[in-house]
Amino acid sequence: MGKIVFGVDIGGTTVKLGLFDDEGSVLTKWEIPTVTENHGSHILKDIADSVNEKRAAFGYQLKDVIGVGVGAPGPVDAAGIIYGAVNLGWSELNIAQTLQPLVGVPVKAGNDANVAALGEMWKGGGRGCQDVVAVTLGTGVGGGIIVNGALVAGFNGAGGEIGHMLVEENETEPCNCGLCGCLEQYASATGVVRLAKRRLQQDGEPSSLRGLGEALTCKDVWDAVRAQDAVAIEVAERFGYYLGKGLAAVACVVNPEAFVIGGGVSKAGEILFDYIVPPYRKFVFPGSRKARFLLAELGNDAGIYGAAKLVLG
Repeated sequence: MGKIVFGVDIGGTTVKLGLFDDEGSVLTKWEIPTVTENHGSHILKDIADSVNEKRAAFGYQLKDVIGVGVGAPGPVDAAGIIYGAVNLGWSELNIAQTLQPLVGVPVKAGNDANVAALGEMWKGGGRGCQDVVAVTLGTGVGGGIIVNGALVAGFNGAGGEIGHMLVEENETEPCNCGLCGCLEQYASATGVVRLAKRRLQQDGEPSSLRGLGEALTCKDVWDAVRAQDAVAIEVAERFGYYLGKGLAAVACVVNPEAFVIGGGVSKAGEILFDYIVPPYRKFVFPGSRKARFLLAELGNDAGIYGAAKLVLG
């Protein structure tokens, strides 16, 4: 039997786990509930129990396991210390040191968005690229920056938080982070809905989006864009302006070969690029103008792939 590695992606509701061979092929994947009671004190033990059970079920010994990689929702430094994870009930915690004795093998940990970016570079939309910025457009906006094949996590793991770049100085409503005018407020799924509702309040121009009220979704907006709804197109242009402008600023710092766009919003498909790429090309330094825009391919599995890659190096 060959060597194996485990990849773990901790979410607020479920923990996704994968068992991989040393070439990065997934042998099996599964989920367990995230038990957040008692400040998340059971989470790492539950992960260890699940990993140990799966290893035994597949007939592997501890000597066959290269290690366990973990992605977690918060800033994580190179030593595996997470500096708080509100959704899990964690304050500062050394994930690597806590989990390692429970599984009996080396453990590496990183921020979940950064780890997902690593997964997309390795086995997803960014395959073949060594300099990648992965952008996750979901309820919020997450980012992961990879330079020369390695994650850029920053001093205490807060690198790649592109969702909290300032892109609108005149915003008065606060972002979830407490600041105002963050990219997340315009480019996330909730941000697109927010832009649409603001636009619909401006005048009575006919639109298929009218009348949906609180039921209005990001998907509704992009469906309306495809149907050439003028109001929806204006919303898409505003979305693209903010995201393109923000990514142009990122490119001036890291000069990526490619941007890999994932998350729920990316389900709209390549039509997104019609609105993101023109403002990006307008604002970016010429040396980064030819960066490619690609769709993520791993979906919800990006985290477990990236976590495994953390260990494999």
